[in-house]
Amino acid sequence: MTKSIAVAGKGGTGKTTVSGLLIRTLADYDKVPILALDADPNSNLNEVLGIKVENTVGGLREEFKENASKMAKGIYKDQLVEMNVQEALVENKKYDLLVMGRGEGPGCYCAANTLFRRYIDILQENYSYVVMDNEAGMEHLSRRTTEDIDHLLIVSDPSPRGILTAARIRGLAIDLKLHVKNIFLIVNRVEGKLDSRLKEHIKKQGLDLLAVLNYDEDIFEMDLASKSVFGLPASAKSVKKSEAILRALKII
Repeated sequence: MTKSIAVAGKGGTGKTTVSGLLIRTLADYDKVPILALDADPNSNLNEVLGIKVENTVGGLREEFKENASKMAKGIYKDQLVEMNVQEALVENKKYDLLVMGRGEGPGCYCAANTLFRRYIDILQENYSYVVMDNEAGMEHLSRRTTEDIDHLLIVSDPSPRGILTAARIRGLAIDLKLHVKNIFLIVNRVEGKLDSRLKEHIKKQGLDLLAVLNYDEDIFEMDLASKSVFGLPASAKSVKKSEAILRALKII
């Protein structure tokens, strides 16, 4: 059975870096094959992983919608969608990356969306683990790009307002009746220990705190040099925390 992890949070909380760290740790522990899904139109998961991306599902979907009537006869539309998604899939030794890309333009995308979702769901069955870097609004989750999520990890900065935003994201997941087994909070970029008042605030919001990630100079240096998470030393605080998160989820 495929195990799935979706990471969400407002922009600037470091959720893409967290997603990349989880993918790196799964690869380090040989929990393969892994599908990395970049479902945030404003995200840069490929950069965190050190991968060049040429095609996105969003771009291919636009072409499919515009050219559906001109497509060669004798080829079924679902076959064309499969070919398109395979074209967008960037393959690596232990993990593959699929970038969902931009949102929808004007007009109806119902037929195209149905075909693309169907194949992406089928595609995920070929992987042991799926890690999905999602936007705060959870557009792709709400539209059932993935039918079932084992763990939804909401990343927040260490501020009362950030925690409120995380609580709203949790509420959105519940209101949308998403098939999510577990929802956890990760507080990122904490200096020292987490403030006791913030801990109380987290409890009041009904959030289940999974991990506290401290500021890591290695991550700063990684971003500054435009390097990937795979270049981080095994001793880095962020790498150790990623291992702790996956242990807490009973994945490694």
